[in-house]
Amino acid sequence: MSTKVEITKALASLTELSAETIETLLETPKNADQGDLSFPCFRLAKDWRKAPAAIAAELADKLPEIVGLARAEAVSGYLNFFFGKADFAAVTLARVLSEGERYGASELGGGKTVCVEFSSINIAKPFHIGHLPSTAIGAALNRIYDFLGYRTVAINHLGDWGTQFGKMIVAYRLWGQKPVLDYTVRELVALYVRYHDEAEKDPALDDQAREWFCRMEQGDAEAMALWSDFAEVSLTEAKLIYDRLGVAFDSYAGESFYEDKMQPIIDELREKKISKEDDGAVIVDLTPWDMPPALIVKRDGSTIYLTRDLAAADYRKAMYDFVRSLYVVAYQQDLHFRQLFKILELLGRSWADDCVHVNFGMVSMEEGTLSTRSGNVVYLSDVLNAAVTKAREIIGEKSPDLEGKDAVAEVIGVGALLWSVLYHGRIKDTAFSWAKALSFEGETGPYVQYTHARCCSVLRKIPDSRFQIPVGRGLAPAEIDVSVLDEPYSLAVIKAIAAFPQAIEAAAEKNEPYLVARAVMAVCTAFNKFYYERRIVGEEPATQNARLALTEATRQTIANGLKLLGLVAPTRM
Repeated sequence: MSTKVEITKALASLTELSAETIETLLETPKNADQGDLSFPCFRLAKDWRKAPAAIAAELADKLPEIVGLARAEAVSGYLNFFFGKADFAAVTLARVLSEGERYGASELGGGKTVCVEFSSINIAKPFHIGHLPSTAIGAALNRIYDFLGYRTVAINHLGDWGTQFGKMIVAYRLWGQKPVLDYTVRELVALYVRYHDEAEKDPALDDQAREWFCRMEQGDAEAMALWSDFAEVSLTEAKLIYDRLGVAFDSYAGESFYEDKMQPIIDELREKKISKEDDGAVIVDLTPWDMPPALIVKRDGSTIYLTRDLAAADYRKAMYDFVRSLYVVAYQQDLHFRQLFKILELLGRSWADDCVHVNFGMVSMEEGTLSTRSGNVVYLSDVLNAAVTKAREIIGEKSPDLEGKDAVAEVIGVGALLWSVLYHGRIKDTAFSWAKALSFEGETGPYVQYTHARCCSVLRKIPDSRFQIPVGRGLAPAEIDVSVLDEPYSLAVIKAIAAFPQAIEAAAEKNEPYLVARAVMAVCTAFNKFYYERRIVGEEPATQNARLALTEATRQTIANGLKLLGLVAPTRM
């Protein structure tokens, strides 16, 4: 049993909080002089009717003897735990080496379901750089929840319905010169842009577009055939990008999927007197909650995406029985989701609070915003290709003899872009810059990947090393003498590795993948300092074996973190 587990067990007994609750409250202090683990006592203040500082002191006095724990100190409402350095190293390394690819994983989710809606590209429109944050953040969260024992459902809620398809049909029928399936998405976008240019001169085109979308809603064969072909072209190209990003979905049910599922919601809103008519439209008045009225049905009888989102929420709850449903969508849609969740609440959906808008900042070009209509857009495939080309150039300069340069360049280039999104908190507008996105210096994805490759290089020199570290008392003599690691550079690595599982749980709790990225970066930074200050291979056997064990634990932690974030961990660079 690890020291942390014993601490959790002891605190659960003393506080009557569950072990699961204790685990979520335990923190790794930022400063080493504050201990290796910390328990904040503020949550107990109300029930215990005592100041947090007094509670911390009381717990410190009652704490039983714990294997691997050197001391516990009460400081400013926190109970700080200081591990015995040898025991701390042994417990940490043993856990990593025994759990391997599962290090940091848990059964916290207990098989409960989390739905994650992300990416949600639009049919017949570009898959552009603006879609990268939703795709990267959503895919990372999906992996993180899965790693913590949840059943996850990755949903690509396609923008595949609406009046824009009436416009696309008009454009294609007027100017199309070959079968739709022979077009690329870029060619379809060119038709869409041309439509808007022509509609400014001839407003009658908009009337035709509305008529064709009306025919779509009525199931007209010609309209639906064209719509289906537009969707096929778009998804075929999109899946190529998803493959490069290492992203997969369980559902591609888009807006069109809910066309026949909206009427029950509309009827229920009317029957419960939640909605009302307003100049021929159907709205829900949300002004009592400081929101503008929400449009449910337009004057012409057509619906909008809010109506479809209401139907989608009901469908997902019935289909998946989620405990949490995440919508990874830009913060510009904050009002939309506030309205959506409030209407679900007014409808009496007890699970409305389980729906969470995971918002993020917008990406724009340094010279202007992204816009399909104006044609000013940076395609994500172009960004990926440019990143890989840059990576290939750097590899050619630094490692001209490296085998499989193209494959390595792919994982480095793609990884650099994903890391640029996932290394920072998600609520931040950013201006997309080629120079910044393709930089291979600083706290970047390539730096982390190179650290992993460096660990692999070290381990290849002693391929038959064995890392067996007994934990606790009364076990056989260790093959690895962890006392060798009782020095600042080694302990800094061990502490960073030990903080990794907690970072994963925090990332899920806050829906912030950057916490995993920062934890991985901390491991890399500590290891590289250790690497430059301490020789690993060539020392006397006990020292060499201990440092090799630390190197393998570092490699495994980095690999696990990169996998959660969607990056490949290369063995050679």
